[in-house]
Amino acid sequence: MVHVNNFSYGPVTPVLGYVMSCLGCFLGLRCTTRARATRGGQRARWLLLATVSIATTGIWVMHFVAMLGFTIPGQTITYNVPVTILSMVIAVAVVGVGLLIVGFGSSGPRPLLLGGIIIGFGVASMHYIGMAAMRMPDIVRYSNTLVAVSIVIAAVAGTAALWAALRLSTVWSTLVASLIMGVAVSGMHYTGMAAMHVYGTQDPGMLASMSGGVSAQVFLLPLIVGISLLAFALTVVISLSPTEAEMREDAALMAHLSAPPLERTAGAHRPARLGSESGDPSAGRWFRPGH
Repeated sequence: MVHVNNFSYGPVTPVLGYVMSCLGCFLGLRCTTRARATRGGQRARWLLLATVSIATTGIWVMHFVAMLGFTIPGQTITYNVPVTILSMVIAVAVVGVGLLIVGFGSSGPRPLLLGGIIIGFGVASMHYIGMAAMRMPDIVRYSNTLVAVSIVIAAVAGTAALWAALRLSTVWSTLVASLIMGVAVSGMHYTGMAAMHVYGTQDPGMLASMSGGVSAQVFLLPLIVGISLLAFALTVVISLSPTEAEMREDAALMAHLSAPPLERTAGAHRPARLGSESGDPSAGRWFRPGH
């Protein structure tokens, strides 16, 4: 079995990958708080931003930042570009499906569990497809037990992300949740890496399979930097946008001003119900008191 090194740059790549995962999850959860205060197309747009943040920065970038530290002594590892891009597309698709299920679905645990399982299997698929993008003159085998464990971790992380999207509102609670999600995403990645066993071979076909790949420094590094800059731009957009509470207050004010005079007078003496100010019957489903 060939010796591999997951930490060629010491703690730099795992720590940086964890930080990027936390950042992406934090931005995504802040987007979902805005989505809870909206409806229709506006809610879908906020969920789309949340999807891009969590899937690209929170999951995909973490994976390939960590892969920058993966080396095999005496070998050059390259990556198949289309397969690598496919892994990112899969991450975006499954996270988007999961968020849309809980964002527009019915209340209760079933949409939460369904969305979490979809995200879990999708994230695991992203990981192993990303691994399949590697081009090296060796044979790769996986431990079925550790692969199963990594899928379970991914499903739990996906469910936790959706739970946090439904319930958390404050910056501090979102920050804590993103730190925990970062641990889960990183744990899933390195469990998947531990499942991989590399065996040397002199098969000419394996040597030929290295052709067509691009080195990580040429392909992955610029892509990671570009997505990271996009994440920081999204940070600015979110910080300048109204909070969930402000959006609900604005919606309540607009509903009050557009009401007939008699209803407006009666409404002035009736306390507003949180979660229904926007006039969206589903808004209350997103609001969870006490969080």
